[in-house]
Amino acid sequence: MFEHNGFHSGFKGNSQSMSSRTRSNGANQAGTVIAVVADIMALILGLWILMYLLDANQGNDFVQFIHDAARWLAGWSHDLFTFDEQWARVVAGYGLAAVVYLFVGHAIANRAHRH
Repeated sequence: MFEHNGFHSGFKGNSQSMSSRTRSNGANQAGTVIAVVADIMALILGLWILMYLLDANQGNDFVQFIHDAARWLAGWSHDLFTFDEQWARVVAGYGLAAVVYLFVGHAIANRAHRH
């Protein structure tokens, strides 16, 4: 408790300002959201790799949804590699995108958590 000129403030606790705590909380929440989005993106890509390797039914709506989403997410890395085997191109192209999204997403999230 602080006393100045006979005035008793009644203040207890951390001297950190409310706006600083709110900003820190917002940064933590933003970092968490970024990490979760990166995880979901990588999960979709990993799920498509698994479905491809296990020869999932391409006529199934769920399989088609995952394939479409993965194709969109990995548009920049799709067919980046020219392996002879199609399965190796799928694993390398979609896998690279998943790793990049995880690495970049979590790096940005960690940076947001520090601020």
